Amino acid sequence: MKIAFLGTPAFAVPSLQALIDAGHTLCVFSQPDRPAGRHGTVAPTPVKALALAHGIPVRQFERIRSAEGAAALRDFAPELMVTAAFGQLLSQENLDVPPLGCINVHASLLPRYRGPAPIQWAVIDGEKETGVTTMMTDIGMDTGDILLFERTPIGAQETAGELYERLAAIGARVLMRTLDQLAAGTLVRTPQDAAAATRCPMLKKEHGKLDFSQPAQRVHDRVRGVNPWPGAYAAIDGGETLKIWKTRLTGAQGAALPPGACVGDAREGLFVKCADELLELLEVQAPGGRRLDGRAFLRGRPLAGRVLS
Repeated sequence: MKIAFLGTPAFAVPSLQALIDAGHTLCVFSQPDRPAGRHGTVAPTPVKALALAHGIPVRQFERIRSAEGAAALRDFAPELMVTAAFGQLLSQENLDVPPLGCINVHASLLPRYRGPAPIQWAVIDGEKETGVTTMMTDIGMDTGDILLFERTPIGAQETAGELYERLAAIGARVLMRTLDQLAAGTLVRTPQDAAAATRCPMLKKEHGKLDFSQPAQRVHDRVRGVNPWPGAYAAIDGGETLKIWKTRLTGAQGAALPPGACVGDAREGLFVKCADELLELLEVQAPGGRRLDGRAFLRGRPLAGRVLS
């Protein structure tokens, strides 16, 4: 089948690889190359890198809705369009190009978690289950008819980054099942229940700031949900920022302590008081330093009696 594949980050790579392995004729559309890494070096998107490695043509536009983007889609004349974390909304003009329409691979169980960061917000919200849905794309934000989906549990310690990798692989699997049913003429479209829909915003740096007046479970879930980006953080006595990469629920009360109070030593570990119990900080990082487990950090930086906010 002649397919236009629209995708940008690592999440879309397994889906593109599956289409390559299946022998489809492809043209890839991806976001423009942007600076990445500590030194801001301009690098190709993960999807572009895979496409070029297989000799697949790549087109990049700041706006696929532009006249140039729409013309490029028409020139390729795909039978089907597939999107996976492309990062741009499509116009009706874009959607009208392929006669078979556009299938999107979305990392949630729609209609829950429509929007650009469904993986992270599912973890932040403490969800126990998520999944991947394929849907027919329309001009709304993840509002099209549901095709297929696959559920998966979210681990109690699983980070958004770890879940991202798992869902990317699941997404490729669900996509190929969807295309098989499309080819067989057995694909069923199910309209979404708009009343059950939830939305998730784009993550920003400030979403990583921790609030220890919340229950420990909520703090723990946020730490997992913003790992690896933007990363969880708190200020030590209102000053220096401490990044917090990994935590553990303890069940210990620490009743006499105010929220944010630190206790522990290099033998026992580093703990912070939340609204209801102590949360162990398993992996932390000071500015300019490397990540350390809580015990190792306390050997050089005593925090007992300090307050995180």
